[in-house]
Amino acid sequence: MPSPYRLIRPLLFCLDAERAHNLAFWAGGLAQRFPLPSAKLQPDLGVEAFGLRFPSPLGLAAGLDKGAQLLPFWKAMGFGHVEIGTVTPRPQLGNPRPRLFRLPSEGIILNRMGFNSEGAEVVAARLKQRPAGLIVGGNLGKNKTTPEENALADYVAAFRLIAPQVDYIALNVSSPNTPGLRNLQAPRALEPLLSGMLEIRKEMGLEAQPLLLKLAPDLVFEDLDAIVEVAVSSGISGLIATNTTLDRSIVSPENHDKVLAWGQGGLSGRGLAVKARAVRLRLWEALKGRLPLVACGGIGSAQEVAQALQDGAVLAQIYSALIFEGPGLVGRIHRELPHFMSGSQP
Repeated sequence: MPSPYRLIRPLLFCLDAERAHNLAFWAGGLAQRFPLPSAKLQPDLGVEAFGLRFPSPLGLAAGLDKGAQLLPFWKAMGFGHVEIGTVTPRPQLGNPRPRLFRLPSEGIILNRMGFNSEGAEVVAARLKQRPAGLIVGGNLGKNKTTPEENALADYVAAFRLIAPQVDYIALNVSSPNTPGLRNLQAPRALEPLLSGMLEIRKEMGLEAQPLLLKLAPDLVFEDLDAIVEVAVSSGISGLIATNTTLDRSIVSPENHDKVLAWGQGGLSGRGLAVKARAVRLRLWEALKGRLPLVACGGIGSAQEVAQALQDGAVLAQIYSALIFEGPGLVGRIHRELPHFMSGSQP
């Protein structure tokens, strides 16, 4: 019997992608006004990472719930953690529309949202009402109008408001949709940024709170190696790999011109899987166990979650696959994951 989402997806996909997103969030917000039954997770799915106990290794990646609007809904769905954001210190509208596109035949999404954010003050206030029992991470970025040389001040301002309300912080220096942001991944820029963030963490008495760094999939391996050394020596808690890609070669030849016509933006989804995994394997090789790694990018099944964990990741995050497969994907991954982890077929 088809899932309810399978029945309504054709209608949603008739709408502009961002309009469909807003409609889905309206429906989710309506649903969570009522008591939602929490998903029952198998005890053996639990994992320790960054000093936290995650009920499942499967999490929701940043970018979907930018303003922490649907945390009760995500908890009921069964996510082991939710990463909200990217949150900027000051409100900003993001890039002009249209800025979100779907390619259902390939499970790919193009976005150039540009950190549309209600701002850290609004999101922090909403986080004070977060549901108990759900691990929440805060993904932070700088405002578009902030020069690169002043980026640290933006991250600090957002951290002051968001960090006390979440379980961990992720620094987004890898979105392709804010001009100059990826330049912060260069070691000469990254060292003072990480140092400054660790200082504010200490100043606020949050030394035990994990501080993670999210990286792009488009870095050459030599740059990845250099970033690993900066990250390890800085004293941060771990890495997330990867963000979206600018590489249009992940799209099939028959859809290449269509995606090019959409214009700028980062690609996520099924086509990113091979590239993202190659980056993670290189990072894991360079890390040599010195820092934990969170897998993100192109993951959409229990088999792929299991593969990421077997490759060395401690957690795995999904986003694009959820758009194409619907809420039932989370339960399906949880049911099948133990089989793939043990080497047997579900």
